[in-house]
Amino acid sequence: MSATLDSILDLLHSRGMDDALLREGEPIMLRRGEQSVPVTRQPIAREQLLHMLDGSIARAGAEQRWPSDYALADGRRVGVQVSEGNDEGRPWQVVFARRRADDVVTPETLDRRAAAAAPVDGAKRRQGDLEASHFTNVHHPGRRASDRGWGPYASRAAALLELERLLRKQVASGAADLHLRVGEPPVLRVRGDLERMRDEPPFTDAHLTAIVTAAMPPRNEAEFAERSDTDFAHEIAGLARFRANTLKDRNGTAAVFRTIASETVTVEEMAITPEVQQLCYLTKGLVLVTGPTGSGKSTTMCALIDLINRTRNDHIITIEDPIEFVHQNKRCLITQRQVGVHTQSFKSALRAALREDPDVVLVGELRDLETVAIAIETAETGHLVFGTLHTSTAASTIDRIIDQFPADRQEQIRVMLAESLKGVVSQTLLKKNGGGRVAAREVLLVNAAVSNLIREGKTVQIPTIMQTNKRLGMVTLNDALMDLVNAGDVDPLEAWTKAIDKAAIAERLKAKGFDVAALQRQREHASGASGAA
Repeated sequence: MSATLDSILDLLHSRGMDDALLREGEPIMLRRGEQSVPVTRQPIAREQLLHMLDGSIARAGAEQRWPSDYALADGRRVGVQVSEGNDEGRPWQVVFARRRADDVVTPETLDRRAAAAAPVDGAKRRQGDLEASHFTNVHHPGRRASDRGWGPYASRAAALLELERLLRKQVASGAADLHLRVGEPPVLRVRGDLERMRDEPPFTDAHLTAIVTAAMPPRNEAEFAERSDTDFAHEIAGLARFRANTLKDRNGTAAVFRTIASETVTVEEMAITPEVQQLCYLTKGLVLVTGPTGSGKSTTMCALIDLINRTRNDHIITIEDPIEFVHQNKRCLITQRQVGVHTQSFKSALRAALREDPDVVLVGELRDLETVAIAIETAETGHLVFGTLHTSTAASTIDRIIDQFPADRQEQIRVMLAESLKGVVSQTLLKKNGGGRVAAREVLLVNAAVSNLIREGKTVQIPTIMQTNKRLGMVTLNDALMDLVNAGDVDPLEAWTKAIDKAAIAERLKAKGFDVAALQRQREHASGASGAA
């Protein structure tokens, strides 16, 4: 039964919780401060709890005392406190307390953990499945361990440990993403390019399904089984959080894990302009951060929320899917809700937020017409609302919002948006000379002239207003790209590649002595020479 207990305690460590509470008649809980997270859906029975104790931490000595600590298979130790129950109604209870000193990773502990996570086969694997089945069946009633996909691994904990080993390598390499595919070794996205981890073997579907399912919360596992894709977040305490998407493709299971820094970023670190920072001091209105997938919208939004958290004394509600950056209360009170876990949908959470005394509301994604409508109404009723959209320019963002609505409502929405919209930050990421990536941000600040253009349906003229109002902090995308080129941060061809109006930026680059066509030929020649070598 030790495999069962080790599975629970490995979750205790991997999720950075303080202790695990096993109380007769209640679900098994992981606790940190005031937070309690259930590990099982069903309460643990006295017989199950005693069976676990007898198989793992049996009493010893003449006085039959319970031990004060317990060692996991990989060498980590936890404190143990047992409160014996009786037949008069007092329940049995066991608390396993994490010892943070044991979280320090050494070569020896890595070796032990790798050995514990190694796939097993034949009789050993079947025995491991039997040992782990008690925990997995409690966690997901009615499902056998073989149904869970731990086949190549001895237990859920062993599969999770293997995934976290790869995630640690991802962080150590500075990669933004980890791609997992059947028939391929793990693939990292470093500086925008995909690089295979040549020292890792290709995945089988059984191995890949096991390790990604091991990290899923119960809701996401059910959703994955039903829909063949799901989004969730995973955290390795003291290292980083990861935003995960798991899916099925023609080869089987696939997944992408994106690194999210364990600490919130600041506007200073992100080089966000003072004019954009001023949007954080508004008391009402709508502020949008837009850009294609992977453009750093979430990171920019995190920095803006952190600025509010440090400088204002307000209540911030965030609605996300999943929660990415975790904000600690500073001057503000922050309520973070995850769609599917703490609320049914973005629109239901946003509607409920109006009854929760918010000052600032962050909507992780304005996915549908109703969510957009509620967000605009919320901004109009005296709240500051932040949201994201997958649009590439400020003007197209406004058109995208209005075009979502039926024709008979568009005039009304245009008027409401003209009043409520305060700013749009559209950004894209570029490869930075010397390593890393840098954001180019187009900034639209809504003044009276922009408001009139929105109201009159003349959004095509907005770029001209942005050009003539640079002194107010407005920036077009081409201006932002040229600033990066002039500073030597970005290669001219990279700037041209990321531009929306390529003809205009090609002319500006040519005036600086950069011929885009010649640069393309040079790159193609260098690429061909490299391939031949």
